[in-house]
Amino acid sequence: MKIAPTRKYMFNLESVAMTDIVLNMFIFFFISFSLLYTFNPTKDKVIKVNLPSAKHVMNPGSPGGYVTIVLSGEGPLYLEGEVVTYKELEDRLMQKKAAEPGMTVIIQVDRLAPFKNVVRVLDVLNGLGIERLRIAAQQEK
Repeated sequence: MKIAPTRKYMFNLESVAMTDIVLNMFIFFFISFSLLYTFNPTKDKVIKVNLPSAKHVMNPGSPGGYVTIVLSGEGPLYLEGEVVTYKELEDRLMQKKAAEPGMTVIIQVDRLAPFKNVVRVLDVLNGLGIERLRIAAQQEK
């Protein structure tokens, strides 16, 4: 008795083309997302500051005669949202004080900021004769 041999189907899936497509898609999305993150205009306008809390918090009112200094936990010093050095801080505050002698300075200090940086800012303010000073805090919940 003769048994018929079974047929072997020659099915070959080429995975090289599929791998090329997947890798090209990966490269495309990687580059496009990195460009979106790099050129995001709102990325640099946020200063992350974790303010300490207090029971009695005062509303500063209208921002007309106020200058804001921010000390973040990572170390940079900001004056009105721009990164400055301590020398630039002194020069710019001197100009602002000449333009508006009764201005108030609001200091926002991150909880993790070194205290020596706060003392340096207070020393600059004292050297310029700025007496109206407020320290920002969050309302305790």
